[in-house]
Amino acid sequence: MNDLSRTIEALLFLSPQPVSTIDLAEATESTEGQVTEAIESLREDLAAGRRGIILREVAGGFALASDPASEESARRLLAKPRTPPLTQAQAETLAIVAYLQPVSRPEVARIRGVSSESAVQTLAERGLIEESGRSRFGAAIFKTTELFERLFGLGALDQLPDPSRFDPTPEDERELRERLLKAGEQRAEP
Repeated sequence: MNDLSRTIEALLFLSPQPVSTIDLAEATESTEGQVTEAIESLREDLAAGRRGIILREVAGGFALASDPASEESARRLLAKPRTPPLTQAQAETLAIVAYLQPVSRPEVARIRGVSSESAVQTLAERGLIEESGRSRFGAAIFKTTELFERLFGLGALDQLPDPSRFDPTPEDERELRERLLKAGEQRAEP
């Protein structure tokens, strides 16, 4: 398989829709003839039976599909319930835990300005955060999990985006600063 065939395979893998020869030629800065040859090379390589995917020509373009021999296994895998996306409250809570961990639920609520029990519970159920001890007042303290790092593509927590690069509106900045200062003061109190 040549470089163009590998590139086309990657593009087809990334695309949720079939991709036409014209679009592939444009994306790879190649001619339609070169793309047609690369597609045939890719088709031959995939048809050799060494891979779990095949090349299909559908809807005026090309798409990668799973090998029909894996249909039963694919059905079992895809029958599992999908996890819905995070809500705003869950995303805010997860960000607070990620940047301030270990952090207690009351601290999260103080920073957010609203109760965070439901968000914390859902994040724990999804395996994104976990209890890592108790505060001196008996509140559960939370930290992120390895699953969090895997899902967000982090090798370690020091790879979290730099919050100083966040560019909030002046009003948001004042509100965030006040919340964070209050939370910091309360954490520092003996």
